Amino acid sequence: MNLFRSLGPVELLIILAIVILIFGPGRLGKVAGELGKGIRDFRKGLSGGNEGEEEHPGPADEE
Repeated sequence: MNLFRSLGPVELLIILAIVILIFGPGRLGKVAGELGKGIRDFRKGLSGGNEGEEEHPGPADEE
């Protein structure tokens, strides 16, 4: 983790410039959107994906 602490604003700008050269400015938004969707799907997978399912209660006690 010490690597990220040594990155300053100049280094981050250089990395951003390289990314823009690789993907191009027009495609960068699409790549960012796909990355966000991937992270969202990953988190959904970690939580079990039970968002749309209802919980079924156990058997009711009848008196």
